[in-house]
Amino acid sequence: MHRSIYFFLLFLSAACEPEDWSKPGNLVPLTADQNASVPSQQINGTLLHVESYGTPTDPIIVVIHGGPGGDFRSLLNAKVLADDGFNVVFYDQRGTGLSKREDRGQFEDKGAIDLFIEDLDKLISLYRFGPEQKVFLMGHSWGAMLATAYINKHPENITGAVLAEPGGLTWPQTEDYLSRSNEVKLFREAINNALVPEAIIAGKSQHEILDYKASFFSSYENAPGNTIGNEGEYPFWRNGAVSSEAMNEYADKYGFVFTSNLGQYTTEVLFLYSERNQAYGRSWAEQVSAPYPTVNLQVVKNCGHEMFYFGWSDLYPKALNYFNQLK
Repeated sequence: MHRSIYFFLLFLSAACEPEDWSKPGNLVPLTADQNASVPSQQINGTLLHVESYGTPTDPIIVVIHGGPGGDFRSLLNAKVLADDGFNVVFYDQRGTGLSKREDRGQFEDKGAIDLFIEDLDKLISLYRFGPEQKVFLMGHSWGAMLATAYINKHPENITGAVLAEPGGLTWPQTEDYLSRSNEVKLFREAINNALVPEAIIAGKSQHEILDYKASFFSSYENAPGNTIGNEGEYPFWRNGAVSSEAMNEYADKYGFVFTSNLGQYTTEVLFLYSERNQAYGRSWAEQVSAPYPTVNLQVVKNCGHEMFYFGWSDLYPKALNYFNQLK
């Protein structure tokens, strides 16, 4: 965040009454339940922001965003696959992006990871006309982890998968990656900027304010010289703070293993890693992808972790070639 934004925030904090911060839509965009113009679907007991591009009867590609707590705005380059004969479906996961906010207890009661797998399964069922219609998964970061969790549970449902830099497929493996990719270096300008809005609106607990704070605490990842190789900021609607925290706490408490059944999935998966992510690289990609029986490992050039946004020109032909082979 630039200094100009810092001073704007100081001005805004002085100009607005305290209660203005909590009015819906003032800090982050309105969610699907607050704004009827947001494309949405009732899925598995919640309202999800969903957009689809292409002919409904064409093979389906479900695009799964990262996080936990992110949204699909930075992945929208993938909608051009609709011109290649695919029905491309994007969705903001439960409690994230423009999907309806949900209370923390919902994730705890159901089991956070199983709940996200159920949501994906219901989404596929909604858009699939029958078992003969092919379904592909295209996941980024946490989204690639969720895609693997789904394949591990429902391998028979998925025709193929493109997996872009999943942190890990077990919790210990993911912790290892996070320790290298999200190292917080104190006194960096990006961190100091992230702390400013926290100080301005501290003491309020509304979901919208928590989401607003979360967007600034993620800004340091994209500062110049960042470990994961991003060129700069990328677009998003909102960070689902409650969803993200609940998911991380669940993983920390219970762990997860998404590899127990992957041996049954003999279809080749396209596994992508970026050229500039210093925490990943080919050796880590080989280690993470190893539980899949058949892997096509490829590097996406001239970009870091956010390869769908900064590296799409190199990612797109690789993904299209893979999909066309299985189509």
